[in-house]
Amino acid sequence: MLKEVTATRYIAPLREGGSLPGLVEADDLGTYVLKFTGAGQGRKTLVAEVVCGELARRLGFRVPRLVTVEVDPVLGLGEPDQQVQELLKASGGTNLGMEFLSGALGYDPLAFEVGPEEAGRIVWFDALVNNVDRSWRNPNLLRWQGEVWLVDHGATMIWHHNWPGARTSAARPYDATDHALSRFAPDVGSAAAALAPLVTEELLAEVTARVPDVWLLDEPGFATPDELRRAYARPLIERAATIHERIRTEGDR
Repeated sequence: MLKEVTATRYIAPLREGGSLPGLVEADDLGTYVLKFTGAGQGRKTLVAEVVCGELARRLGFRVPRLVTVEVDPVLGLGEPDQQVQELLKASGGTNLGMEFLSGALGYDPLAFEVGPEEAGRIVWFDALVNNVDRSWRNPNLLRWQGEVWLVDHGATMIWHHNWPGARTSAARPYDATDHALSRFAPDVGSAAAALAPLVTEELLAEVTARVPDVWLLDEPGFATPDELRRAYARPLIERAATIHERIRTEGDR
């Protein structure tokens, strides 16, 4: 499981995107970007964040540390923003925290170059998890301490929104023509050769075990959280072997 902390102070909302994440302090003295179970996207967004974030970490990518954050709804009583109050009230219990990287800059592909090898690794990973939210308009990459960090994986594995059609959805190609790093001639073939063999059933069992049971309960068609965890792993195993052959790049326009 992820490390568990308790939110002790709500600092400020972060008004990027539609989910209104917030900056909080926790009882371990850490500062986290908090993503709420009560946000409009729901708990599946948090599951995607954990599965993809923890998988990326194990494949050697730089990803902020993830924790579960216990939130007491009274934390929002003193907030002047009605939207923040309602979000905190709706999110009592277990939420997701992403370690705040103080001083990090949003990645700008026009300002910072990435080599073909690193670009290829990131494009291949995004193809694996079907990340539809890494465009040049919204890279969801940070530049911190001279390195590129991957953040915000809530818009991945879109097949988990329709499990009966998951296998068909997961078999589709990945469109990287609008990817933030497509201009750097990503070497996807080398990335696939290095990373695909690492995506094993054992690795995915370890990664999906990090998802709290409470986010996996009551999913139609699944009797237990572990059954649902195996469903998350299955498309990733299948995609890892061949997705590099089904990536549409700028040259395919």
